[in-house]
Amino acid sequence: MAVTMPRLSYWILPVLASITWLVTLLVLLLYWLIHEDRVHYVSMASYQRIPFISDIGASTLKPLFVVACALTMLLLDLSLIADRWLRHRGRLAPNTSRTDKVLFGLMLASALAGTAGLILVSIFDTARWERLHKLFLLVFIAGFVLSAVFLCWEFRRLGKAHQNQPILRRSFYVKLLFVLVELVLAAGFIACLWTSRFDAGAVLEWIIAVIFSAYLLSFAMDLYPAAGTRTSAAATAADAEAKELSRDGASKSASGERLGDSDGAGGGGRRGEDGGAGGLERVPSSRGRRRDGDVDVEAGVVSDGNSPLASDDRPGEGPGVVASDAVKVAAAVEMEK
Repeated sequence: MAVTMPRLSYWILPVLASITWLVTLLVLLLYWLIHEDRVHYVSMASYQRIPFISDIGASTLKPLFVVACALTMLLLDLSLIADRWLRHRGRLAPNTSRTDKVLFGLMLASALAGTAGLILVSIFDTARWERLHKLFLLVFIAGFVLSAVFLCWEFRRLGKAHQNQPILRRSFYVKLLFVLVELVLAAGFIACLWTSRFDAGAVLEWIIAVIFSAYLLSFAMDLYPAAGTRTSAAATAADAEAKELSRDGASKSASGERLGDSDGAGGGGRRGEDGGAGGLERVPSSRGRRRDGDVDVEAGVVSDGNSPLASDDRPGEGPGVVASDAVKVAAAVEMEK
């Protein structure tokens, strides 16, 4: 059985974002476990055994950490912008009210704040700028939790407006699950930091980061329906163009037929007129003449009414008039004799 490959489209952006973030986490963890042999970093507390992500990111892998965070956020923001553009173009379920657009704007603003928070977290590492690092970490978490809340709200409204698209309802439940889980984990993470339980806090941070990669991947589900709309839109445009050409051809054909009919009618009228004139001109040519004495007598004049000369040679005169004329001619001939 043939396997149909999915068409590449905007859905690839969140997939790349999720892969980038997940690979970054894996590289950092393996670097600490294998290459560093579980070293105790200077940014860790004396009794801490499990490092935070930022502890490893503040080491020699800091350039990789900064680039990976920036690339992940860039791909995510492009995914959000693509979602809005595709809904505006009608390739995804469009927003049906001003409230939907406002919710999207709030979601995008929160996501941009979270984007800035994560990039600044990677730049201001915990080894050198501990306070700024923690501040930007809270901005990152709060920004994306709020963006998920606004996104859930928007998808809830879209699902009610477009009930024939169940993917909107599924996306809503996925985002809602992310919000609930991340709120619980973020509350536990902050509590661990507040109470200096850093090992537990580090474990929660790694779990939050992995779940965040799944959240990034969920946007592929939102953008995937647009993969087939480009082909259908092209086909629709081609059909419309073919119908337009067909209408133009039919219009030109009808115009040609009307022109031909008018020419035929005019020519027929002229032929009829010419034929009528010719008929009148041919009447005299059918008349024969014969010499009888000194008087010319028309052949066939003394005839019955069925002769063509009795009626056709003299338009407007009946057979009786022609017969009377013939009698007068015959009497004149007899008198001369």
